[in-house]
Amino acid sequence: MAKIKLTKNELKTQRDALARYRRFLPTLQLKKQSLQLEVRRLAHELKEKKQEEDRTRAEMAAWIKLFAEPFDFSPYVALDGLVISRGNVVGVSIPVLEELRFPARMPDPRETPAWTDEGVRMLRRLIRLRVEREVVREQHLRLAEELRTTTQRVNLFEKVKIPESRENIRRIQIFLGDEQTAAVARAKIAKTKTREREAQL
Repeated sequence: MAKIKLTKNELKTQRDALARYRRFLPTLQLKKQSLQLEVRRLAHELKEKKQEEDRTRAEMAAWIKLFAEPFDFSPYVALDGLVISRGNVVGVSIPVLEELRFPARMPDPRETPAWTDEGVRMLRRLIRLRVEREVVREQHLRLAEELRTTTQRVNLFEKVKIPESRENIRRIQIFLGDEQTAAVARAKIAKTKTREREAQL
């Protein structure tokens, strides 16, 4: 514990600090709870996206042999546009997927095998899921990091700063009380000596 001055000014400083910690602690606790809920929700969403991606891959398993045929899917599944904006959750900036665009054209059914349309749709779906999952993963990482920092601050206030301020106030009050008692005792002794001197005159 840091050395403190045992003065009335220091007592006021410690009382002000304690009031400040008590005022900010509920806000931090509320932020922590909100972040915990959001981190849990995003973890669940990540799990769902992964499961959906796995289901899509399983559906594609039946198509894998067809994909072995020479066909260039890249003009139909390459991203045409990706718009990611910034959102705000409890004061934390997170990426938000606004738009994911693929080329409007599809393979010409007269020039390509019949299965290519469905193949393009499935590949687009898989790419969309992967991008969505990556954005949700980044949101989760940022909010989890903020939750860790906020939890540290809550613990600092609850377990260190508030008890430390209370203890400092207690020590200063005891010291000032002892000083006051000693001053009263000195005053009584001085008064008694003054009376004795006056009585001798």
